[in-house]
Amino acid sequence: MSRWPHEHHEPFNSPGANLLFEHYCEEPGCKKWGGFGNSPSPSVPARWWCWEHFPQKTYEQEQTLRRKLGAAESEETTQ
Repeated sequence: MSRWPHEHHEPFNSPGANLLFEHYCEEPGCKKWGGFGNSPSPSVPARWWCWEHFPQKTYEQEQTLRRKLGAAESEETTQ
């Protein structure tokens, strides 16, 4: 018996499987990598943001980000 149920199928050879897309943050002036995308539906192209500018963060995620940014600024001023 085969270990994988679809061993005959080669997913990495399917069209578009090996394409790389470069997404940068959509926030004006930001040059960071846009690793967080969102689209309201499959028919609407996704928009991409860095974590700092990603608009769908929860309150807790936003507070954690603010603490990290504050700590990084404190470190920079003490050095």
